[in-house]
Amino acid sequence: MVIQLLVVLVAIIIGARLGGIGLGVFGGVGLAVLVFIFGLTPTSPPIDVMLMIVAVIAAAACMQAAGGLNLMVHWAEKILRNNPQRITILSPLVTYTFTFIAGTGHVAYSVLPVIAEVASETGIRPERPLSIAVIASQQAITASPISAATVALLSMLGAQGFDITLGDILLISIPCTLIGVIVGAICSLRVGKELKDDPEYLRRLKEGEIKKETTTTDGMNNKRAALTSVILFLAATAGIIVFGSFPELRPSFDGNSMSMSYIIEILMLSAAALILISTRTDGIKAAQGSVFSAGMQAVVAIFGIAWMGDTFIGGNMAEIKSSIEETVTAMPWLFGVALFVMSILLFSQAATIRALLPLGMALGISPYMLIALFPAVNGYFFIPNYPTVVAAINFDKTGTTRIGKYILNHSFMMPGMVATVTAVVLGIVMVNILYL
Repeated sequence: MVIQLLVVLVAIIIGARLGGIGLGVFGGVGLAVLVFIFGLTPTSPPIDVMLMIVAVIAAAACMQAAGGLNLMVHWAEKILRNNPQRITILSPLVTYTFTFIAGTGHVAYSVLPVIAEVASETGIRPERPLSIAVIASQQAITASPISAATVALLSMLGAQGFDITLGDILLISIPCTLIGVIVGAICSLRVGKELKDDPEYLRRLKEGEIKKETTTTDGMNNKRAALTSVILFLAATAGIIVFGSFPELRPSFDGNSMSMSYIIEILMLSAAALILISTRTDGIKAAQGSVFSAGMQAVVAIFGIAWMGDTFIGGNMAEIKSSIEETVTAMPWLFGVALFVMSILLFSQAATIRALLPLGMALGISPYMLIALFPAVNGYFFIPNYPTVVAAINFDKTGTTRIGKYILNHSFMMPGMVATVTAVVLGIVMVNILYL
């Protein structure tokens, strides 16, 4: 089993370093080794999860193509520019909301330059709002009803016969991650020296490296179409929340309620179609946007990595259970540590859930405890090479947002750890009060 685990880890490490679809395709390589060399029986690929994610991506990409995301950024810009002194608190709330609505943290790219600019103009160290804003965009993934990670968690718990609804997940994940983000923002208020005293900022200012640039979202071609796309997307999201929280409202066939996977796919594909028709948006343009590209990379990653992880765990389940079952049963929070570490390697909350949740269920961990530990999959800030992390560093022209001399002492470590630990601890407390 040890050699097989090394194969899995090597595939993950190489795939993560390649970026893009590298993680997914190297998951396929690892799967090939496990199947053809070690003789493990391949499990079924995660088709339902992948199709749900594709449907959500299609709707979000159409909204982006119609100008919906630009409109949301425009609203956010007005909020931030009207309240510059509160930017460290407001910025993470903005990126959290964006991700919650769109289901992907990559929507934060559009607002990061605005955050950096408003902070520097106000004399606030940009590192403070930028770092927690990026963390908030990650935390909201585990609170969004349409994110790939939430979809995976819901479908996998449902497939095992647990009576868990989307409402059960959101009841824990939304308040816990939101409070975690707010605590992280409060802790960020005093990070580092004031901008006027920062030596790197003063050096860049003296050498003329900092140039005045104005970022604005004015000038959208068709605000009516943009607003229409946002309304349609939000309506589909609201429908998913309602059907997911109240199973009795779903269509029933032969006495069985329609599964949430079908509900999500139908509503999101319909929303995408309505957006294209009502706003006269080119479907090709939707497929060329950043949301579609990032989303499809996530689908490929889940395809390869989750399939490889399922096969490895399924083929070695007896040995894994015998070695860690007693410890994890006594201290189930340790499974949260495993989720955190795996997310660092996979750079994907959804792929982490797909890879490790079967093990958690097999170990007999309560489904409610698994929901409480859900925010632990937000660990990919730990190594500062995720795209939103790199983007935030590049957008900060003052040089305050950076990677430290020792790599791990970077701008995102403190707010990331505070937000994640707070969310998980609160989740465990809430679950013990409400369910256990």
